Amino acid sequence: MNIEPEQVHPGQGSGKQRLLPKGAETIAVLVLAILLSLLVQQYAFAQTEVHNISMQSTLRDGQRLLENKLAYRFSSPRRGDIAIISGPESELRLVKRIVALPGDNVTMDGGKLFINGKPLNEPYAKGQTYPLMLKLPFTVPEGHVFVLGDNRENSTDSRELGPVRISSLEGKIIFRLWPMSKLGTVH
Repeated sequence: MNIEPEQVHPGQGSGKQRLLPKGAETIAVLVLAILLSLLVQQYAFAQTEVHNISMQSTLRDGQRLLENKLAYRFSSPRRGDIAIISGPESELRLVKRIVALPGDNVTMDGGKLFINGKPLNEPYAKGQTYPLMLKLPFTVPEGHVFVLGDNRENSTDSRELGPVRISSLEGKIIFRLWPMSKLGTVH
C-alpha cells in the first residue's frame, strides 16, 4: 500500500482558520502587550522619583528608582531595606530605611542608634541620630517597623511619626534608574 503525502494547492488553506484578519492580529498583540505592561506597573513594579533630601547621601532629589510592589506581600521586611511607605496623608509617599523590626528595642545615645542594646552599623547614615519626639527606650510593636531617613538631621520618620504598619509598606526600592551615572542596585 502506497500512501501519498497530502498536497496543498494554491488557494487552499492548511486546515487552520484565522480567528482575526492578519492586521487585526498585530493590533491585538499590541493591545495585549500594553495591558500586560499596565498590569505589571500597577501591581508588580513601578518607577518612583525622589522629591526630598531625607535619604541623602544614599538617594538624591530627582533620582528615579524602581520599586518592587510585591516585595512585602511574599516576604517580611528586613532591617536595611529601603521602602516606599504610604504617608499619613493619602497622597504622600515616603522613602525611608527600615532599621528595626517587630519586637526590637530601639535606643539612641550620643547621636548613635542602638537596636536591642547593640550599636547598628550604619555607613549610609548622615549626621547624628537623636530621638526628637520619641520616648526611649522604644519597643517596636507587632505588625510594625521602625524607619529612619539616612539624612538623620533632615528627616521626618518614626522618631516623629511613630512606628509604621507593615501593611503601609507599598514596596521595596531595588534599583536606581536615573541618573545613568548612578544606575544600579540601591543599598
